[in-house]
Amino acid sequence: MKSLRDLGGLVYSTEHGRMCPGCRQPQAQCVCKAAPPPSGDGTVRVSRETKGRGGKAVTVVRGVLADAPALAQLGKQLKAACGSGGTVKDGVIEVQGDHVERVLEALHKLGHKAKRAGG
Repeated sequence: MKSLRDLGGLVYSTEHGRMCPGCRQPQAQCVCKAAPPPSGDGTVRVSRETKGRGGKAVTVVRGVLADAPALAQLGKQLKAACGSGGTVKDGVIEVQGDHVERVLEALHKLGHKAKRAGG
């Protein structure tokens, strides 16, 4: 049978709320689930997808070497440049509609090395 220490120790503190069992810090300041730095070849790939979207086209941007806040800011700039909505999730920027050329142009203006991917 496992002891309480084997289960990770302190789980809740009335002072800080929920505690992370790995680093024993409050969950708001947990450092063990920090995202690893992005990796890749430095080329941003822009493609158009329609699969699983009811036939609607979406411009997908992959391979941006940036952390989450910088990626969200870039997504906001690209959506504004295209005049449409979209989202940023799992390190991928999705812009609603077929805006591959506009996104490529905006990325080049922002200093990214970008190329078209797919057909």
